Amino acid sequence: MPRATSEIDSIIFLILRRMRAPLLTLIVLYSIAIVGLMLIPGQHVDGTPTQLSFFHAFYFVSYMSTTIGFGELPPAFSDAQRIWVTLCIYATVSGWLYSIGSMITLLQDKALRRTMEEHRFGRRVRAINEDFYLVCGYGQTGSGLVRALTEHGQRAVVLDNNPERIDLLKLESLREFVPALRADVRRPDNLLLAGLRSPYCSGVLALTSSNEVNLKVALAAKLMHPDAKVICRADSHDVEANMASFGTDHIYDPFDIFARYLSTAIDSPCLTALQDWLSQLRGSVLPEPIYPPADGLWVLCGYGRFGKALYAHLAEQNVELAVIEMQPERTGLPPGPLIKGRGTEAVTLEQADIHRAVGLVAGTDNDANNLSIIMTAKELNPNLFTVVRENELINEALFKAVEADILMHPSLIVAQRIRTLLSAPLLNEFVSAAEKEPDSWSCELVSKIVALVEAKPPILWELKVGAPLGLTAQALAGQGREPTLADILRDPRNRSQALPAIILMQQQRAGEHRPLPSLEQPLRMGDRLLLCGRPGARDWMQWTLNNPDVLTYVVTGVKQPRGLVWRWLRRRWPLLWDGAQD
Repeated sequence: MPRATSEIDSIIFLILRRMRAPLLTLIVLYSIAIVGLMLIPGQHVDGTPTQLSFFHAFYFVSYMSTTIGFGELPPAFSDAQRIWVTLCIYATVSGWLYSIGSMITLLQDKALRRTMEEHRFGRRVRAINEDFYLVCGYGQTGSGLVRALTEHGQRAVVLDNNPERIDLLKLESLREFVPALRADVRRPDNLLLAGLRSPYCSGVLALTSSNEVNLKVALAAKLMHPDAKVICRADSHDVEANMASFGTDHIYDPFDIFARYLSTAIDSPCLTALQDWLSQLRGSVLPEPIYPPADGLWVLCGYGRFGKALYAHLAEQNVELAVIEMQPERTGLPPGPLIKGRGTEAVTLEQADIHRAVGLVAGTDNDANNLSIIMTAKELNPNLFTVVRENELINEALFKAVEADILMHPSLIVAQRIRTLLSAPLLNEFVSAAEKEPDSWSCELVSKIVALVEAKPPILWELKVGAPLGLTAQALAGQGREPTLADILRDPRNRSQALPAIILMQQQRAGEHRPLPSLEQPLRMGDRLLLCGRPGARDWMQWTLNNPDVLTYVVTGVKQPRGLVWRWLRRRWPLLWDGAQD
């Protein structure tokens, strides 16, 4: 490839340029030593002086440079030859020291090491022959997302401009090897080196902490690989609009996402519990639902990007709000009451009427201040519903100790949304459909899930109906039967028993989405299903869809004979076989 050839040429050029003087020094010294030995006469043998040939001189000088003792000598040297060899020994040793020192300096050269690192990284990326995601930014969002991708067997390639993060990635014990390079993601050539134009590049994830950098990555990805899915993080409405203007597939603003989440929790707690449960169904115990108070005063500490997003969404629900902000001249003034201060002092919270408040949000960009706000507020009003913003994951133990009702971390919010999008695309469609239903609809579904899994950890999975169903369906059509959603929920060991699973969404081949579809709906090849249930149900369902005999049994109740003898017996005495099934 052109880029690979260019990297090799650069490496060779750097080596030859830096080692030119040492190599020339060694060549000159060895040439002089060889010529001197050829010209200086040796000991007289039978009155005739002996001289070394070129081969013998070259041979002697060659092993002279690698040993201090001679295991083999040409004819005995004369005194003149011994003097010359002595001078050559010191000269060549000095030449070798100079060359070795230059070699060590060359190996420490940043330009060479950088070029070799790029060449090695590019070779590893080109060796990937399966779908992968290009992750730009290995911060708190990127690291969590890469781990989630590799746990699901998906490949990833990482670019980040921070060498410490790249070193941290190399120390991670991930299930899949992740090629990583310290590089400026704003440069298109670095994106190309990371496989942007590779046919296996399924998507580009721009997850840096800079809106401008994410915007440039999204723009470059859409220009150089229009078919790749582009997913970006942005916390500015202007940047979001710019990204959307050229077709960025998914844009996630952590502050808007959480603001909608909190407003939904106040208005529709069952819907919020349903979203929390479905997004965390990875074999863990279901979390307890949260019920933020809807009536009463909420105090918002901090009126930056996060505070403004919360204020806008909560104000739409006519929630009474009071804002505490230290620098209102920089952030702007809220429409409602404003108290100037940090919120860490009791006097400031009392001015905001904290004793009457039902909820408090510590949403500044300083973790120490947020922790102090929560602790002070709880001393003044122990019954407060508290929400705290965590900016740095290294403070996780402190935030757990403060025992806030909701812990908000911007990076983890974005990572969770993208992880859900990539691992279970139908879940987003289902949540969108659930938001259009009344909260009672979500409450009923939550009750069904709890009753289904009992105390066991449930899982969420997607199922694609493949070719085996199509072949069996054709055979069943001749009998006037057609597989339905109810059939795949039957236990293949005993069709009268139902598997512990619920079909949340059906995406038909035509693209139509059906939330909680009727079990009488026909099942056809190409359909995609989103299911929730116990882990064992997924395995039995896979067996049903991939085994024509099992599928025939769950649809018709007739067990197909296996083996040549049993099939012959059925053809010979069909009534006897069918009677045995009954």
